[in-house]
This record gives sequence, C-alpha cells and structure tokens, in this order.
Amino acid sequence: MSIIVNQAKDVFHLQTDHTSYIFRVMENGELGQIYYGKKIHPKEQYNNLITRELHDATPAWTEETPDFQPELLKQEYASLGKGDYRYPAFQLTQASGSRISEFKYQDYNVEDGKKRLSDLPSTFDDTNDGAQTLIIILVDQITGIKLELSYAIFPHQDVIIRSSKFINETDENAVIDAAYSAQLDLPDSNYDLVQFSGTWARERHLFRNKLRPGIQSVNSLRTASSHQENPFVMLARPDTDNDQGEVFGFNLIYSGNFNDSVEVDQFDVSRVLIGINPDEFAWNLKSGESFQTPEAVLSYSDSGMNQLSQQLGDFYTDHLVNPTFAKKERPILINNWEATYFDFDEDKLMTIVKQAHELGIEMFVLDDGWFGKRNDDTTSLGDWFVDNDKFPNGLNHFSQQVHDIGMKFGLWFEPEMISMTSKLYDEHPDWMIGDPKAQLIPSRHQFVLDMAKPEVVDYLFKKIDQVISDTDLDYIKWDMNRNITDMFSLHLDSAHQLELGHRYIKGVYQLYDRLIKAHPDVLFESCASGGGRFDLGLMYYAPQAWTSDDTDAIERLKIQYGTSYGYPLSMMGAHVSAVPNDQTGRITPLETRGTIAYFGDLGYELDITKMTKEELVQVQGQVDFYQRYRKLFQFGKFYRIDDPFEKDGNITSWEVVSPDKKQAIVGRYQILNHPNAPYQRQYFKGLDPDKQYTVNHTSETFWGDELMSAGYFVPKVKKNKNYSSDYSSALFVVEEV
Repeated sequence: MSIIVNQAKDVFHLQTDHTSYIFRVMENGELGQIYYGKKIHPKEQYNNLITRELHDATPAWTEETPDFQPELLKQEYASLGKGDYRYPAFQLTQASGSRISEFKYQDYNVEDGKKRLSDLPSTFDDTNDGAQTLIIILVDQITGIKLELSYAIFPHQDVIIRSSKFINETDENAVIDAAYSAQLDLPDSNYDLVQFSGTWARERHLFRNKLRPGIQSVNSLRTASSHQENPFVMLARPDTDNDQGEVFGFNLIYSGNFNDSVEVDQFDVSRVLIGINPDEFAWNLKSGESFQTPEAVLSYSDSGMNQLSQQLGDFYTDHLVNPTFAKKERPILINNWEATYFDFDEDKLMTIVKQAHELGIEMFVLDDGWFGKRNDDTTSLGDWFVDNDKFPNGLNHFSQQVHDIGMKFGLWFEPEMISMTSKLYDEHPDWMIGDPKAQLIPSRHQFVLDMAKPEVVDYLFKKIDQVISDTDLDYIKWDMNRNITDMFSLHLDSAHQLELGHRYIKGVYQLYDRLIKAHPDVLFESCASGGGRFDLGLMYYAPQAWTSDDTDAIERLKIQYGTSYGYPLSMMGAHVSAVPNDQTGRITPLETRGTIAYFGDLGYELDITKMTKEELVQVQGQVDFYQRYRKLFQFGKFYRIDDPFEKDGNITSWEVVSPDKKQAIVGRYQILNHPNAPYQRQYFKGLDPDKQYTVNHTSETFWGDELMSAGYFVPKVKKNKNYSSDYSSALFVVEEV
C-alpha cells in the first residue's frame, strides 16, 4: 500500500519505493506538514516532529491554545488572515468582500490508480503500475465551499502528483484570487535553488543560488511557460551534485502563466508554492461550478540530480506522454526552413526530398510558407489553405509524392496566430486578442487569436483537420512565435477578463485534444519560437518539442545540458544546421554538429542539395549510426558527466546507458583546443562494474569499474583540414563483451 492512514490520529503517510510524505489533521481542522524525504518507517504518530514551543509576539489560534501559532507551523495548504503571514496557497473572496477562509478537514477517499483530469493535461496510470490516489476533503466553515486536495502516488518512480479543486455547492458566488497546485513547507532553508532561465536562443541555462530570507521565485506572465523561465526547479543541499546528495524536484503540468516560489521565513522554514501565477489571474467560482488547478509534480532523491532526472524521465514516459508515442522511436527528419525560407515551389522541395531519401532520412517537414499568400512573415497567418501558386496541383499531390518515395510527411502550423493581412482578419477582426480602443502591440508582424473563444477553436480544428486528412499527414510542428501583450478579450465581460490567460491555454489544450482524437497516429512536435513552451503541459499532447531556435552546436551544449535536468532526451528536438550558423555565425565541424544532435530527436535543417559529396557521405554515416543506436539515444538512461556551467566550461560530456547496461555511448565535447595540453581521461557512469566492455570496437577489454573509476584515455585533438581544431567532439561507444 502506498497510502497508510491512521484514522485515530488523522495521520496520512504516503510512501513510494524510496520516499515518505507525511501530513496530519491539526487541532484546528487544517492540515499540517510533517515530513517529506527519504523513506522512513510508518508509525502511529510523530510527536517529535510536531513539537511546539510558545513564542512571544506571535498570534495564536485561540486564547486556550497559546502555543498553536500558525506562523510557526508547517502547513499543507495555508490560507491568509489566520495568523500565518507567509504567502498562502490560495485566496478566496466571498460575495461580502471578505477574504477570510476556514477550510477544515471533513473526510478522505483512497482510490487505486490515477485518473486523467477531464479538461487539463494530466498524469495517468493505464498500466496498473501501482499508483494510488488520496483525496482529502475540506469544507470552508464560512461559505460552505468544498476543497479537494489530491495526492497521487507513483511508487516506482518516486513521484507524488498534487492538485487542488474548489467546488461551490452553495447558493452564493465567490472569486478565486489565487489557487496553487501544491505547497510544501520544509523545516529548514539549507538549500540551493536551482533554476533554468535564459531568453530566446539561450533557453534553460542553469543558475544555482543559496536560499536567502524572503521570497525567491521563478515565474512567467507571458501566457506561456516562456523562454525566460521554466516551471521545473530543484531544491538541493549545498553539497549535492549530479551523483550524490539530497534534492527535491518540482514541476507544473501547465503551459500558461506560472509561479514557483520559495519563501524563507524568520524561523528558517522554507515554503514552496507551485502553480498558476496569481498575478493577472482570478476565477469566478459561481454557484454549482468548480475550479481544478493544474497538476504539480514533486519528487525527491538522496542520490543526486542524475537520479532525480532519471526517475522523472521514466515517470513522464510511463505516465504523462501520449502512450501511442511514449516509447516509439522518433523519425529522423529534414526541415526545409533554413534551406528555402519562403522561396520554394514543389519542384525545389522535391529535389530536397529525393536527396534526403537517398541519405536515409525518414521524414520531410514542410515549414512556414505553404498557405495563403505567405511569401514573407507579414501575411496570411490564420488562412490555413494551400497556396496554389506554390502548389498548383495541390498540397495533397506533393504529399503523395513524398509518401510514394518512401518518406513520412510533416507540416508546420501556427494555429494560435493571426496576421492583419489575411482573409481571417478581414472576416473576424473580433477574434484577435487586444483592446481595439488601445494601441495594439505587434510582435514579428503578427497578433494572437482568442483561444478562449469556442468559435476560434472550432474554426482551427476544421481547417487543420481538413489538411491532415487531405495530405495523410504524419507529423505536425505546432509553432507559437510570440507572447501575448495586451490581454483583453472581446468575448469576455469585465468580470471575467482576468480569466483570459487560463481560458486561453485551455483552448490550446482543447484544440490539441480534438486533433489527436481525430488523428491518433499523427506525431505532434510543439514549438514556441524555439523553446518558449518547453513544458509538461504540452508534452502531454506533443511528445517532443523544439528545444531552441538556436541550432549552433556549441550553444546547444548548455541548452540541452540544462534541459536534461527536468526532461528526458526523447522530448528534445535536436537538429544539424548549416554553417556559418544562422544565430551565432560560428563555424563548427559537421561531425560535432551531428554528435551533439544525436542526444535527442535527430533532424537536419539545412540545404543538403548544396553539400559536397564528402559532406553527404558524412551525413549518411550519421543517419546510419543514429538509426543503429536510436533507441539508446532516445530512451537510454542519461547521465550528465562534465558540466559546461562549471569551471571554465571548456569540456562537456554526457552519456546514455541501456537498461541492461550492455551498451553505452559517451559524447565528449571540447570548445577550444590548447597547445601542449595535459593528458585527459574520460570517466564513465552507470556501467555494471562486473561486466567487461570494449570501447569503440577496439580489441582491448575493460571492466566496468575501471572505466568508471580509473577512466579512459582521451587522445589529443587532431588537426582538421576543413575546420578549426576548436569545437571538437568524440564519441565513445561501449559494448559488453
């Protein structure tokens, strides 16, 4: 049993294979946090962990209980206005204007398994993997509104899923001003906050800072998880690294405005809040209605960050990603964007298709420019019908040619956007987000459709569904190239404008859901001007995402390394592009570009018709190599070894290991070459110490413990006649003897 309930003492002990999460009902009927961390034995009660001492100048619950001081208590889902001055987990405004709540414990339910949420992306247990769900029911003593706190326990991945649901069965309306998915009060603040921040083309760089008194937060108000921040954060002990030490991981299954905050109070308690950003948010909780928060992911490891990343990756594969594609090998694709931009026709594209097929590439993806009158980026978004000037025989004719040659066919869409120069805008200017009385703010010459409006979702479904059917489409790249600025909907009245952000992202989810149900075999890849919505909300629908618009191999080291802390390699789109690189101007060897892109879902984004014969042979070799080891690259156990964010960052290395530890591949990358350099060794991880291996198919054999502890000699970088000897790479392929 994952859930142990002591009904006499109102203590709830949630257990995974390696962790314990314990809370209780306190004397005032609210919930108190007891412990979260390494697994401990269950017992009747934990008096030692809930000991209280009276503090002066601190509010108490009642005169009769002077030592019951909410400001000193670790709580499960705290409110404001009852003596706890820390930021609360929720805030309700009653019809009277009062913002005081008194939610008290009423009952609990335990269910085997884990059900999906009805209208939000969510986790599930379709394979009877031992999940259990605990529902705690609380009722507000003032309004009668019900609150359900959900705890889903996935024991074998050491993951707990939390969410909250407010249910109004009373006769009066209320307003939810804040509703976090999870709160966790930790007994001390001796942690580092590890976050993954950046901007467009520099997403998810690692930043690590010691917790300090007060609030520290990672958040977004862009109606997207954003390039700038990511919902995944960690709290790690100061000595924790990839291989050892305590670390908590938190994530949110949501793609809109979010807030991950840690508040260190005057008594050194750390309060973690994970959920929808309460700024620019409110929800009218009308009589007879309910509000469900997104799900938050909590996980703990006492064996370092590699272990945390691995258990989260296993969890997402088994219990979040669309099961049709979760464990299915992803195709090697070529995208025409950097080869043609908007300048193409069917003949030009077929030249690329035929060349790609000869190289063994498996799918052709037609990017922006195939629809409306889209000859540049100022027009036609929303006009999802084929440009007959570029495809006089129709897009279905082109698609059939691609399929006939033996390749899959993919297509680019940007469903959420609208151009002012478009038939759609001429017919429905009121479908665009923005206050028509104000100056409308453009970005990339485009504006945003109101996805909170059902007619917009219906229109987009009809158009995209038709294209999928006409072309027998295999893949969709769903892009979103700007964030919302002027948040105003003509569809909503004044009382509901602060609901727009949440309603918008639910409209996006609804469109995804309808398309996937209508076309279950179409693989979706999400994109948001690169990695601007690299989050679990979209991974539920789109099993992989475009990691960044920055395809420079050296920049990708930090981007992919940082991303790997919270997301597995199978979620990361990684492509080989042309040099000089479009974002940095850097010239890197084709070998290096390939060996970095292997560690993800491999693709090519360049004009292969302009490559030399030598380069084409190299690409064909890369495709053959990736196909041979694709399952290992996409679904192997990933280890971070040499960290580009530490020391001088000149060396980065990482590794994938097969589940049976019979195969492993290490990628090692050196940015700058050095004269008269010292000898270097590469250390491996995750091998079986008692197995014997070869490295790169040489005759010498090595015990696993030797490769992990003593290392493997790395030859000095050889001069390259075509490129600088900088930006070098090496692969070490390990096979069991």
